[in-house]
Amino acid sequence: MELQKVLNIRKSIRSYTGEGITDAQLERILTAAYEAPIGMKRYDSIHLTVITNPALLREIDANAAAASGDPSRHPLYGAPMMILVSSSQTSNVASANVGIVIQNMSLAAVEEGVGHCDIYGAIRALVKNEELVAKLHIPEGFVPTGSIILGQTNEVYAEREIPESHKYSMNILK
Repeated sequence: MELQKVLNIRKSIRSYTGEGITDAQLERILTAAYEAPIGMKRYDSIHLTVITNPALLREIDANAAAASGDPSRHPLYGAPMMILVSSSQTSNVASANVGIVIQNMSLAAVEEGVGHCDIYGAIRALVKNEELVAKLHIPEGFVPTGSIILGQTNEVYAEREIPESHKYSMNILK
C-alpha cells in the first residue's frame, strides 16, 4: 500500500473481535517499530513489552478505568494484544521517540489490515500502580510511556476527505 493511502485511511479502532493477530503480522509491526528514527541513535533507551495474557490485559484495563473514575469503562476496548513502549529517558526527545515508535507500528497495522489504537491514558494510570508495573518485568530504569493495542476487527479502513476542522493553524515565515 502506498504511504499516502495508509496515512489517509489510518484511524483509531475501538472495536475488536477478540481474535489476535498472526505471528507474521506481529513481526512486520515490530519491524516497523525498529525502523523508527530515535533521537541521538539511543535505540537502547527503548524497551517493548508485548502483552497477550488476557488476565494481565484485564488488570491493566481495570486499573485505567478505576483511575478515570468510571470502573465500568474499558480503555483497552477488549483488544487481545498491547505493545507497551517504555523509555529509560525522561526528556521531550524521549516522549517523541516513543510516539514515533508507536506511529510506525500504527501505520504498519493499517497496512496489515489489523485494528489498532494508540493508548496513553491507561499508561499514565499504569505507572502509578507499582504492583502492576512489576508484573510486566520491565527492565530497571525504564518507565512505561505509551502503547498500542492490536487485534482483529470488523471495522474497515476507508479513504476519507480531510475535514477543514482537522487542519492546524499555521503561519509561514519567509
